[in-house]
Order: sequence, then structure tokens, then C-alpha cells
Amino acid sequence: MHHGVLERFMRYIAIDTQSDESSETSPSSAKQFDLAKLLKKELEEMGLKKVSLDEYGYVMAELPANIDRKVPAIGFIAHMDTSPDMSGANIKTQTLKNYDGGDITLNKGLGITLSVKEFPELKMYKGQTLITTDGTTLLGADDKAGIAEIMTAMEYLVKHPEIKHGPIKIGFTPDEEVGRGVDHFDVKKFGAELAYTMDGGMIGELEYENFNAAMASIAIQGRNIHPGYAKDKMKNAIIIGMELNDLLPVDQRPEFTVGYEGFYHIMKFEGTVEKATVKYIIRDHDRAKFEAKKVFITRAVEFLNQKYGAGVVNLELKDQYFNMREKVEPVFHVVETAKKAMELCGVEPHVVPIRGGTDGSRLSYMGLPCPNIFAGGHNFHGKLEYVVVESMEKAVAVILKIVELYAAK
Repeated sequence: MHHGVLERFMRYIAIDTQSDESSETSPSSAKQFDLAKLLKKELEEMGLKKVSLDEYGYVMAELPANIDRKVPAIGFIAHMDTSPDMSGANIKTQTLKNYDGGDITLNKGLGITLSVKEFPELKMYKGQTLITTDGTTLLGADDKAGIAEIMTAMEYLVKHPEIKHGPIKIGFTPDEEVGRGVDHFDVKKFGAELAYTMDGGMIGELEYENFNAAMASIAIQGRNIHPGYAKDKMKNAIIIGMELNDLLPVDQRPEFTVGYEGFYHIMKFEGTVEKATVKYIIRDHDRAKFEAKKVFITRAVEFLNQKYGAGVVNLELKDQYFNMREKVEPVFHVVETAKKAMELCGVEPHVVPIRGGTDGSRLSYMGLPCPNIFAGGHNFHGKLEYVVVESMEKAVAVILKIVELYAAK
């Protein structure tokens, strides 16, 4: 087994790398450099080549091929930042060896428990080793588990030159959690023909489809008149905003959708009678349905402007990312190889669509097809996060097997 992975994971989560949505800099928080510098040093010490850390916080390295024939250069990518949703500083972990399959008390004083009733997937890990938080911070398995897995696999290959492989490229990115993870990613410099992000959740996850995504920002200009004299004069921006939301299909809200179903998600509503702003994210796996959703919200706004007067409601629609499926399907061997690697490692693949986005989706549109593989964690972005050590070890095995399969072709 690849025991070094836990030790590395513990070392990486001790460094706070929380990204910052409100920051304009790249990376969004300087503290991400703390981990970047450590990883650069470790890669150099390991003996990898072309190790670099650029001004934007991207770490890249290469393990050169040890065979003569041409084998595609494969990349493995993980992100260094943790979610702004919760603190990733001073993480205190608990290690449950030979987990008994029951409820886990994270913090007695605060009454925080991981309950099997709420999280039935815990039962799958009976007898395994779980790492949890103390209920006051994130754990950081998203995505330091992925980093630890990639680093452990590279160390193993360096120490076992008898395993034949083509060129392997390593990339660690900042700011994935604030949607800017590949803003400055240099695909040409990276030099891989295909890649995998090690950023999925539970063991067996393999994802090559994600949402098409857009953001709708709506500004409503009302007219505030003294309510006693408002008849036929007042335009209440709050009411108009509520009316807009009522025009959108209720069954296409996130809380009523699953699988491949898309949604309109109202994520912000602020306002007074005079002025209101509403923000939606629009998501759908199906490109045609996605475009139809954008048309629908545009028509809803046009209707309100006919009703209340031109220019009362202003809509700004912005595409954010697209479904990587259309970029991955032409080179479907990237998915097939990952599936086969899992099966050979005794892991049952679960191919699921991502109900979100990933750095891999944008990289796929930048010319680097990039499915997403499990890293072994659960309950990301909150205090109930945990990771399964055996799943991390399996992820290392899957990386090594992918490398081996490509070299054997």
C-alpha cells in the first residue's frame, strides 16, 4: 500500500490556503504560495524535472519518460486552495482507525456529530481509517487529498524505475474554489496531451460531464413615491424582482433537480423600493436546454419591461463555462483508460455527471481534455468533511495504473 499518502496529506492540510472571492489578485490569497513553495521544494528533492512556480502560483513539473517509444504525455492536476465557505486554518484532525460504522462525534462541546442517518455512505467504510475535523474548520481534503495522491504516485515512480511510463506532467493550481483555477494556466508550457484532475469525491467517482453555466445579473430601477400617494406612480423594485422570480419555472430550482436536470438558482436578492439587484446562476448539462434557459430569462425580463416601462429591468447574461463532454468524447480513451485502471485496482467505477463545474471543464476547452477522478473525500466545503485513507491509497494506485496502461499501448 502507498502509506506515504496520509503523512503527506497531514503535512499539506497544516498550511492554510483558503482562497478569497473578493480579491482581485492572482492568486487571490498570498498564503497559497506557502503550499506552492513547499510543493516546488518537494518535487525538486524528489528529482522531477522542469520544476517551476510562476508569479500566479502555478506549480508545474515533469517526470520524463523512461521508454524509447512515443507515449502520450499525461498530466495530473490538483488545486491547492480551500473553499472560502469555511476556515482552513489551524485544522485539528481526528483519526478513526478500524471505524466501527456508527455515528462519529466531531465535537462534544459544540454538539457536532457525523450521523450515519444523515450520511449513510459512512457505512461503506466500516473497518477502514477515517480522518475528520474537530467540527470547527474544513479538513481540506478538497483538494489536498488529490495533491498528496499525485505526489505519492510520483515518488513511487521515481523509486521504481522498473515501472515503464511515458512523460508525466504535474500541475498544482490556485483559486479553483473561486472559479479562477485555470485563468493563468499555460497549457502549452504544461505540455500534456491529456490530463486528469484528482478532485472528485468518494472512491470510484469518474466524471467527464459537467454543467454548462451562466450568470444572470439583473438590476431593477424602481420609482419610490410616498406610499400614501403612490397610486399609478410607484414602481416597487422589490415587487418587480419577486415577479421576475415567479415567472421562472418552480420545478427548475436546485432543490427540485437531480442528475442531468438543470436549474435557475437565485443566489442573491437585495433591494429597496427604489432599486433592487437579483443574481441567478443558470445550469444545464444539455447545451440546447441551457441556451433555451437563457432565452427564457431574457423573455421574462422583456415582458417586465413591457409591463413597467422600457429600461426598468436590466439583464446582464454571462457564460461561465461549458460541458467538457463535447471535448472529451472525441478522445474517449481518456475515460476508458481511467475506468480500466480503476477496475484493475479493484475499484468499481461510478461514472456520474458533475452537478457543477471543474477546472477540467475549462482546460478541456483550452485544448487539454481533462476528466475528473475521485480523491476519496466527502462533505466538502464544510465542517463535516472527512477523508478515507484507503480511498486515498486506491487513488494513488489508480494514477500508477493509468500511467502503466498508456505505456503499454
